[in-house]
Amino acid sequence: MQITNISDAKANLSKLVEKVLKGEEIIIGKAGKPVTKLVPYDLNTSPRELGVGHWHGQIWMADDFDELPEDILKLFTW
Repeated sequence: MQITNISDAKANLSKLVEKVLKGEEIIIGKAGKPVTKLVPYDLNTSPRELGVGHWHGQIWMADDFDELPEDILKLFTW
């Protein structure tokens, strides 16, 4: 893990991004204190699983959730 200050990061941003793309993490500091970290962006497009996690078993979705009743639809059409 590389640590750099803001002015060096501005001057060498392209090089730092190349290091991040290779898997390295970069810490950027200000006045000797870490303020941010450059890490590779992870675009996770896989669908999330319903029913897992902290709210498991506490939330339900009605079977007709995606159905729009005709009387409601008429309120939104001319």
